[in-house]
Amino acid sequence: MDFTKMQGIGNDYVYVDCFKEQVKEPGAVARFISDRRFGIGSDGLILICPSRIADCRMEMYNTDGSQGKMCGNGIRCVGKYVYDHGLVPSDRRSLTVETLAGVKELRLEVEEGKAVRLTVDMGKPSLTSEISESVTIEGKEWNFTGIDVGNPHAVYFVEDTDSLDLEKMGPHFEYHERFMPDRVNSEFIRVIDRNHIQMRVWERGSGETWACGTGAAASAMASILSGYTEDEVTVSLRGGDLKIRLDRESGHLFMTGPAAEVFHGSIDIPDKIYYD
Repeated sequence: MDFTKMQGIGNDYVYVDCFKEQVKEPGAVARFISDRRFGIGSDGLILICPSRIADCRMEMYNTDGSQGKMCGNGIRCVGKYVYDHGLVPSDRRSLTVETLAGVKELRLEVEEGKAVRLTVDMGKPSLTSEISESVTIEGKEWNFTGIDVGNPHAVYFVEDTDSLDLEKMGPHFEYHERFMPDRVNSEFIRVIDRNHIQMRVWERGSGETWACGTGAAASAMASILSGYTEDEVTVSLRGGDLKIRLDRESGHLFMTGPAAEVFHGSIDIPDKIYYD
């Protein structure tokens, strides 16, 4: 299987050009290739496929093989791949990507023939809780705001993100009964000022990742709804910064950030992964 490793501020996926090849049982392949010791190493697998209604279709799989509806950092990388590899004309500065969360429009910033920064129309977020709802986890009460941006998110405001032991606590948030059966992505946010927040994320199916685009959008929206920030917010994640802007007229969130290719390669997929 030929692949391209790409990352958006440290949120890294293995991408396969399905205009050229097919991937059998992508959930099983995602589990195999995501392993950072025995596979390629990634936060999951993303397939770039033909679409009847958009320039391409994105299929996204987490490290545990579960399928996600949408990935904010992943879709920027899809847009970069489609442009850089000539799947759309070089004079294009926008393109569309079909996802399980709908068709998303991307705007491209191009330098020396390559897409370097992309802005994604993330659509209109929906509130899935009270602006502050509480859950009890491991005997402690936590207040969160639920936001759906194609994926479900629970946003927690904390005084310090660095001291959190997400490896230990993350699964308790992901699998809390309040969020079952679909589970939830959990964001832990420190408000720095009215235009800047810091974020760590525990992604369902993947654990802690260096960045989460839908999580950044959800966190910015929760911060705006809570009155903590203005309508344009810099979200600082472990892998870098994203800009999130709320357009009041349309109600849509727009995410701007970089995308980069890391390397290209080929890997043999052993038959045994389909039967484990």
